[in-house]
Amino acid sequence: MRDSRPQLLDVLFDDASATDKGPLHNVQQRAVALLKLNRAVQGLLPAQLHPWCRVANFRQGILVLETANASWMMRLRYEQPSLLSALRAQILPSLSSIDIRINPALMAKGSSQARGVGKTTEKAQTDVPMRYLSQESADELRGLAARSPERLRKVLERLASLAGERANATSRDK
Repeated sequence: MRDSRPQLLDVLFDDASATDKGPLHNVQQRAVALLKLNRAVQGLLPAQLHPWCRVANFRQGILVLETANASWMMRLRYEQPSLLSALRAQILPSLSSIDIRINPALMAKGSSQARGVGKTTEKAQTDVPMRYLSQESADELRGLAARSPERLRKVLERLASLAGERANATSRDK
């Protein structure tokens, strides 16, 4: 009879590494290699790029890097020749080129790392800029609402009613 109790992932990886076979062992080796490569690349890049760039893959002599957006991609492209030569000299002599791709998911992760989010201190919460809608902007919104279809008119009027109030960046869903 098969043992169907839950097992820890560490046990699965240890069993797979003890036999040096199986898909878990291959996945683990690949993940460890990419993490080491990511640490090496982070060490060669300027500190400003660290939250916005990571190693995605290495295959057939091509290093694939992901970055948050096009502006960080351009910055990374300026660093590409020196990064390529340093990686060839230190770690990957078989490296032929570096491919840079945009991954928008890094934008959220990078911005939280750059701001140091994860700290639940009061200072971290006060660093978020407060939004403010002026009375002039509210008047313009009301004028636009008067000429708009019913559904849009209701939304614009609700937005205009917030004039003069300070709103936190996350208080939209109240």
